[in-house]
Amino acid sequence: MSVRRSKSVEPKSATAAADGGQKSTHRGDAPSPVRKMRCAVYTRKSSEEGLDMEFNSLEAQREACEAFIVSQRAKGWALVPDRYDDGGISGGTLERPALKRLLAYIEAGKLDIILVYKIDRLSRSMLDFLNLVETFDARNVTFVSITQSFDTRSPMGRLVLNVMLSFGQFEREVTGERIRDKVAASRKKGMWMGGWTPLGYEVHGRKLIIHDADAEKVRGIFKRFLILKSATLLARELVAKGATNRYGHLLDKGVLYKLLSNRVYVGEAVHKGTSYPGEHQAIIDRKLWDQVHALMKDSPRRRAAGARAQTPAILKGLLFGPDGAAMSPTHTRKNGRLYRYYISQSVLKRGTDACPVRQVPAAEIERIVIEQIRSLLLAPEVIVATWRAAQKAGTSLDENDVRSALVEFEPLWAELFPAEQARIIELLVERVDISPTGIDLRLRVDGLTSLCNDLRGATAPQKEAA
Repeated sequence: MSVRRSKSVEPKSATAAADGGQKSTHRGDAPSPVRKMRCAVYTRKSSEEGLDMEFNSLEAQREACEAFIVSQRAKGWALVPDRYDDGGISGGTLERPALKRLLAYIEAGKLDIILVYKIDRLSRSMLDFLNLVETFDARNVTFVSITQSFDTRSPMGRLVLNVMLSFGQFEREVTGERIRDKVAASRKKGMWMGGWTPLGYEVHGRKLIIHDADAEKVRGIFKRFLILKSATLLARELVAKGATNRYGHLLDKGVLYKLLSNRVYVGEAVHKGTSYPGEHQAIIDRKLWDQVHALMKDSPRRRAAGARAQTPAILKGLLFGPDGAAMSPTHTRKNGRLYRYYISQSVLKRGTDACPVRQVPAAEIERIVIEQIRSLLLAPEVIVATWRAAQKAGTSLDENDVRSALVEFEPLWAELFPAEQARIIELLVERVDISPTGIDLRLRVDGLTSLCNDLRGATAPQKEAA
């Protein structure tokens, strides 16, 4: 309030009343102190394109907001030093690092005003935006869009904000619908619409072109899956070789399943589960694709269960009783359960008293033999004997190769299907003699050499690549 200077002197009571009870000074009243308003600028950009430039969209938004703060300096507005920039993140989600940090500072009562270049920089979802504004109001924080003038603390400002948000969300949904329709129409024509380029292809002029070397790798992976019948084993082999996709990701089990299920490899373009003939050439022929996916129709557990249901008698022709007679596999069913045994040929031919070991449970004797084999493979004398046999056979295996191969085989055994385990048992075991007091196991040294050569061949590409 200004005070007109006059030579006349008013009573003290009148002067006090005119000044609102405040003491006047010579030359008028002192101005009230301006409260400092702590301002934070939030910027966002949906795509990462151009973020590596020295002056990008985020910097442009920030520069405009900082200039607006300077224009309001007389009102006590002051920029806080912290930056809140979310680059390459959609406005349709609140899972943004800088936004979370901003909200934490608001909850702590460290900010008074939030500035953005446009309201859609804060959020593109009307519901999310209203929730954010409620959070701001609860902490007495003002929200300002420098290109769209409104005040969220007034009813009219809220009305304007809601109208603008409604139109913004409508525009976003219409744009999204238009893009989705265009993608769907292009997919129906078999066109490549971008995204991660599958291993075996490269993109030229928005079209998929076969990369010969990588395409051969893909064919090899499909064929190897038919042999192993296990994504776990195949993934282990590929990771051991250091095999990766086009983006450097190891071909572990998750990546492998995506590769084996990608219909791009049979020349198709897929949109929302529907396949259309693609413009690109196929890498995998239909017969190979159908064979692989006939195996993949069953879950890994069902495939394993099916393999176990057909478990071969892995000691058939290798197990002998104390009288020297072979013990043959047999089975019986009781209450729907299958019980497997090995029974002496002497007992079958001459009766139960013909042999002191009439029969043994198959699962138990097989477990004992397998445990013995796995422990013997790591024994120093077995490693040395295998190495010497390899030298005599004229192979290039040295003692370290033998040791490494047998050590690597130990954890691999549990992942093998029963049929593959039976093949390896037949390769490694010469004879198993059982008596009332124990078993005697004889290994084939030449079989060990052959196993080492196979395992070394699987890891050779990795060493050459290194």
